[in-house]
Amino acid sequence: MAGIGCHTMAVYMPNRRTQTYTHMGAEGANWIGQAPFTAETHIFQNLGDGTYYHSGLMAIRAAAAANVNITYKILFNDAVAMTGGQPFDGPLSPWQISHQIHSEGVGKICVVTDEPEKYAADTNWAPGVTIHHRDELDAVQRELREVSGVTAIIYDQTCAAEKRRRRKRGTFPDPAKRAFINEAVCEGCGDCGIASNCVSVKPLETEFGRKREIDQSSCNKDFSCVKGFCPSFVTIEGGSLKKAQRAEVSSDQIDTSDPAKGIADPVLPAISGSYNILVTGIGGTGVVTIGALLGMAAHLEGKGASILDQTGLAQKNGAVMSMCA
Repeated sequence: MAGIGCHTMAVYMPNRRTQTYTHMGAEGANWIGQAPFTAETHIFQNLGDGTYYHSGLMAIRAAAAANVNITYKILFNDAVAMTGGQPFDGPLSPWQISHQIHSEGVGKICVVTDEPEKYAADTNWAPGVTIHHRDELDAVQRELREVSGVTAIIYDQTCAAEKRRRRKRGTFPDPAKRAFINEAVCEGCGDCGIASNCVSVKPLETEFGRKREIDQSSCNKDFSCVKGFCPSFVTIEGGSLKKAQRAEVSSDQIDTSDPAKGIADPVLPAISGSYNILVTGIGGTGVVTIGALLGMAAHLEGKGASILDQTGLAQKNGAVMSMCA
């Protein structure tokens, strides 16, 4: 089951068995009512760290009190990723979460991470917590689904979108390694996309049919795509992307006194009443920026303006809209 967060998008993915979602803080509560009336004996429930801190712990408490068979998959990704990457409110860590849910009655607790070695030997985990590499996730899930009562997986990995953002700001380690797909070898099977479920693995149309390529501008250097069964991957260590060269423009081609000279004025519509504009696109294409510019332009001209942005999926290349009125 999905919850409030990025994992809600899994509901719309045909290769995932993720169903329904709830309001924030009720993750798993619907299963409490449903469990006695279905032959299904166990479910997994996604829960983000921001939602957990806000109110999700109460849902875990309710599930433990009802003694239903459920495994909470608590994603500790270090950011409220759906709405701009803000830090979650207050102090929180995976080991604090382990103690909180243990005290609420959660039985078996497993930590799954991409870097098991990052925890100090004296990290204060709750009793019985075990640490696993993310490659063991499937095995951990199969184990926990056989355990009665409430269990939990704390999945500790920094949000991919935040990794890219922080690397651009120089505040997060940036490995000198990149993965590429040799289109001459690629047969377009798509196994790399299935293995990684990454938005950076994109289709590439060629004269020999559809292949795959990696969008280097959005790649989070997770490298899970190379785990697909494919010989077309090439990894480069120590290299950097070639920067596009700017076209040279001679000084006699530019009127420094009027850089906009020669550009025709836009044809403006006649506005006798209200006027509505809908700007659409995907995350990262400047939709919100365009809405903000239109709103400020209207303000400077003394016009009343209202801007409503829909940005929830922006961080994941999802649909973004800016409604200007």
